[in-house]
Amino acid sequence: MTGDLTTPAAGRATRTLLMCGTLAGPLYIVVVLLQMLTRDGFDISRYPASMLSNGDQGWIQIANFAVSGLLFVAGAVGLHRAHDPASRGGIWGPRLVGVFGAGMVAAAFFSADPADGFPPGTPLGTPTSMSTQGMVHLLVSGVAFLALVAACFAFGRHFAATQRRGRAALSRAIGVLFLAAWISIFVMQGSRMANVAFALAIALIMTWTSLLAAYRLTRLRATAPA
Repeated sequence: MTGDLTTPAAGRATRTLLMCGTLAGPLYIVVVLLQMLTRDGFDISRYPASMLSNGDQGWIQIANFAVSGLLFVAGAVGLHRAHDPASRGGIWGPRLVGVFGAGMVAAAFFSADPADGFPPGTPLGTPTSMSTQGMVHLLVSGVAFLALVAACFAFGRHFAATQRRGRAALSRAIGVLFLAAWISIFVMQGSRMANVAFALAIALIMTWTSLLAAYRLTRLRATAPA
């Protein structure tokens, strides 16, 4: 038996929450891609997507962080409500996804500093100092990313415990790939290849998170009374 699904109303609410989680990753990725194509001076091989929060059109990325983050939080609640009580990984995974979503919402309030020519008019080169807002952004981003990596391994444990070894291996592999890409941007500072790899890793792990919600939603719909 899974979560709080004892009444039709509870089941509908859980499915709605999981739908929110299913939409979260694709929404974030599409909005970033559209900005990459339309924002003057932005180059994903030079700048992280979080820097899109700056400039006259920065409100778009700020809204993207806030809305996508809230959708991830809702999806995390849905995953928790639908989890298997017998699996500890199934308990901690949703909580960690919720921490990630909350971190995205926090990133909407604490933007990354402008740097190295973006937005246009910003001096070229690495800034000599960082604002308090920029430091908080780095902190909440770090916590959010660590939570999502941990969620990969928590769900890996959950899937292994429920004999879904393929899903378990995939979850762990995505966690390892994301962590490796994240470390690479510190080890290979200024490397365009590392920046692109990290951007792709973010898209991959967000897609994985949304697919978790979609997978659980599909299972709930399959078992729902006609």
